[in-house]
Parts: sequence; C-alpha cells; structure tokens
Amino acid sequence: MKKKLIVILLIILIVIGALGAAAYFVLGGKSEEKSEAKKSIDEIVASSVDVEEITTNLKSDNIIRLAIKLETDSDKSKEELEKRDFQVKDAVISLLADTNANEIEGDKGKEAFKKELKDKLNSYLQEGKVEKVYITSFNLQ
Repeated sequence: MKKKLIVILLIILIVIGALGAAAYFVLGGKSEEKSEAKKSIDEIVASSVDVEEITTNLKSDNIIRLAIKLETDSDKSKEELEKRDFQVKDAVISLLADTNANEIEGDKGKEAFKKELKDKLNSYLQEGKVEKVYITSFNLQ
C-alpha cells in the first residue's frame, strides 16, 4: 500500500514539474520575442513616411483636412511607399469620399479609417508593408 502511494506521489510530482517547466519555456519564449520585436523610436521615425496635409470633401458634404504618418516595416517598404505617394493620396481621398462625418468622428471612426487605409496601402506594396497609420493632424468642418 505504501509503495503504491509513493509511486502515485512521484508521478504527480513529475507531472507537475513537467507542466511547470513547459509553462516557463512557453511564456518565457513569448516575452523574449516581444521584447526583440519592439522598435526604438529612432527606428520607427527612420522607417516612417509623412503624408502632407490633404483637404477633401466627405460624402456628407463636410470638409476634412488631415495629415498622416505611415510606419513601415523596413527601409525598402519606406522607399517604395515614398515613390507611391500619388497612390497614397488617392487612397486617402477615395476612402474619405465614401465616408460621412459621423463615421470618422471619435476614436472608433478614426481607427476604422486607419485600418482601411493600411489594408489598401498594403495591397499596393510589393516590398514589405505598412505596420501602423498615425493621424498627425485632423480638422473636420
């Protein structure tokens, strides 16, 4: 009876130890990947493209004036995006022409616009991708 109890306790200890070790390696690996993936502010600025201020009409006959900054994943994608500036401006104007003022007001509206713009611009790029869209100036009238 005592031998069975000892064997069961050893098996339980081994299983708990294995689960603990697995959790440590899985969680430890993820946190290291996240810290390596973080860019410094200098790297972000170096791989970003400024889009000059654009003034256009919205679908609701309001006027919007905004400027944006596009963060890319590499120097190659930054260079390509700079060459495609006419397509970037066209994408911004096209998206805004289909947007009502109440759709772009507030955080949710701006976030939806940024996601749509990012997806559209990424469809143009052959080298790399746009990682984030920042609205640096926004005036809705």
